[in-house]
Amino acid sequence: MSDTFYLQKPQVLSRQSVARSRLFHIESLDLRFANGAERTFERLTGSDQGAVMIIAMPDPEHVLLIREYAAGFEDYVLTLPKGLVDPGEDMITAANRELMEECGFGASRIEPLVELSLAPNYMRHRMQVLLATELYPRRLPGDEPEPLVVETHALEELPALLLREDFHEARAIAALFIARDTLRQRREDDAPLSW
Repeated sequence: MSDTFYLQKPQVLSRQSVARSRLFHIESLDLRFANGAERTFERLTGSDQGAVMIIAMPDPEHVLLIREYAAGFEDYVLTLPKGLVDPGEDMITAANRELMEECGFGASRIEPLVELSLAPNYMRHRMQVLLATELYPRRLPGDEPEPLVVETHALEELPALLLREDFHEARAIAALFIARDTLRQRREDDAPLSW
C-alpha cells in the first residue's frame, strides 16, 4: 500500500445540521474513506470570521494575562486575552480591539505569530495568535459580564505558571511557548525589538 492511499480525503456522503445555538453549530458528516470504510463524524463549528489570541507585552520580559470566568469549568481561569473577529475586521484590528476591551491597552505594533487549532477532529475552529508590543493605555467597552482582572507575568516563568491550578488552557500555553521561543531567537539573531 502506498502512503498516498491514506492521504486521500474521504468523500462527504451527506451533511446534516444536528443542533444550533447562538454561538455553535453541530454538524453530522457521513464520510466514505479511500479504503471503502464509512463513518459518521460530528463536528462543532462556530464563527467563520475567525478568532484572535493576543500576547500583549508591556515590556520585553512580561506578558499580560487575564483572569476570567470559564463556564466550561465553572471556575475562574488565567489565560490570554482573546475573542472573535467581528464582520468587517481584519485580525490586527480585532486583536487591538480585544486588547482594549479586555486589558485596557492598545498596541502600536501587532504582528501575527502562528495559527492554532483545538481538537481538529471535532472542531473547525482556528485561532490566530498575535504578538502585541508598544502598548498604550486605552479602554473600550467590551461584552464581558464583569471587569476582567489583568495580571503581569514574566514570560520566562512559564514553568511556574504551568504548576498553577488556574492556568491550563492549551492554546494559551502553546502560544506563550511559541512567543517565548520566537523572541529568544530574535534576540540571538540581534533582530531589533521595539516596545
